Amino acid sequence: MDQATGVTSGYRGVAYVDGAFVPAEEAKISVFDYGFSRSDVTYDVVHVWDGRFFRLEQHLDRFAASMASLRMTPQLDRDGLRQVLMECVGRSGLRDAFVAMICTRGRPPQGSRDLRLCRNNLIAYAVPFVWVVAPDRQVSGISAIISSIPRIGAESVDPTVKNYHWLDLDRSLFEAYDRGADTAILLAPDGSVAEGPGFNVFIVRDGRVITPDAGALEGITRRTILDICAERGIPAEVRRVSRDELLDADEIFTCTTAGGVMPVVRIEDRILGNGAPGPLSMTLRELYWVRHADAAETTPVPYPPGLDAAEAPGSLASGRALIPATTPR
Repeated sequence: MDQATGVTSGYRGVAYVDGAFVPAEEAKISVFDYGFSRSDVTYDVVHVWDGRFFRLEQHLDRFAASMASLRMTPQLDRDGLRQVLMECVGRSGLRDAFVAMICTRGRPPQGSRDLRLCRNNLIAYAVPFVWVVAPDRQVSGISAIISSIPRIGAESVDPTVKNYHWLDLDRSLFEAYDRGADTAILLAPDGSVAEGPGFNVFIVRDGRVITPDAGALEGITRRTILDICAERGIPAEVRRVSRDELLDADEIFTCTTAGGVMPVVRIEDRILGNGAPGPLSMTLRELYWVRHADAAETTPVPYPPGLDAAEAPGSLASGRALIPATTPR
């Protein structure tokens, strides 16, 4: 660990590259791969919580649709990819993991730029679970700005295809840091609310949960929140959300695979409510985590025999205390 930064050198976990499993730190791609030189790549991320994948099949569906949209053909079929993801987690021993599946364009023969000649590369890895917002900050709430950087237009980059076109998002994050905020919310070119760096946005107005209908990734966590609302009789809408509606919202929360539901308590200079996460935001956060105990939503990881779950690496015991308890399976 770097004593100055507190950052551990090296990535713990297991990766799958070029048809072989390797330590995560050894996962590499060619500098000539268009996934590196052109960001010509799509990916998806699913998480493992307490030894079980959450909504794995929905992530596989979205990844397949993204690859088809970009005219990519991986070397593995769906069953093969599922097995690779299971193997990455099983070999790593991680009980709580951040699991990525990636398909890069690859590279054409030397001297050619014909994309049709590229051999697409499939990569996967499992590393310890990543928190976009630490659990204690989820309980107290985060601050956000409305970025002056517009989200790249859907006509240029389809936001429903998970991609590495992050420069607008990264610029918005630096803007947020410079203004003393935790994160940023970007607007679409038409001025409506789009999304944030790696997360979907929800607002609550008069007891109704509302999320943008365009300019954003069709997130699996977003879908989960909408499903919960439908099941619990909580009014929910998917529609255009204006900047003014965001600023005047009763509650705001963001959501992502890497953290679940994350309440916002300050937007620009406005403090929401009494400065604490709103009641509906916290209810949905609790219900989201409780859902992780539902056998219909989860897929167990086949860990190697003899691996003691209590001693397995990658458990988030410190974070679990701040996560709503799930019901016994």
